[in-house]
Amino acid sequence: MPKPNRRKLLRVGLVFVALPSSLLHLGCSTSQDPATVDNNGSPDRRPETNEENKKVTANDEATTDHQAQTKANSMQVQYLEIVTPDVDALCTSYSQMHGVTFNDADPSLGGARTAKLGSGGTLGIRAPMRETEKPVVRPYMLVSDIKAAVEAAEKNGAEIAIPPMEIPGHGTFAIVIQGGIESGLWQV
Repeated sequence: MPKPNRRKLLRVGLVFVALPSSLLHLGCSTSQDPATVDNNGSPDRRPETNEENKKVTANDEATTDHQAQTKANSMQVQYLEIVTPDVDALCTSYSQMHGVTFNDADPSLGGARTAKLGSGGTLGIRAPMRETEKPVVRPYMLVSDIKAAVEAAEKNGAEIAIPPMEIPGHGTFAIVIQGGIESGLWQV
């Protein structure tokens, strides 16, 4: 049996948390307060007030805002890069631990051996490309506009280590450093 995808489970959980209040009041219309429904699911004869309608509308708007914010705040790792002096040993270890298969070295990715992530992204393990490059784990977050993302990072104090650069057949990447942490950006 396949392992559950944590991202999918989180999304399903968020859907249930963000359900509009009208769906949670089974048997009630969006303008009915559950307190006005009798045990048989029939509405009481008490007339609704404008104030009650305003509360329901505000709840529905808050739910819609929350759903939009959740979608806008989603982040996805497009490429997870691991730089190590012992590529073969790490690939073997990850293969045995996680049941993944690594491809041969990809010259366009600095010689990284790659494997697909469950999220649809890619894991790349490569050797340092220069003597001064230290081992690092660097996530490249998917962005829709890499130039705007780099500008935002720089505006907030990040050092631009590598400005946007296209890798034919893969997309465009950049690397920013903030607080000593190297982060990648990736646009497909």
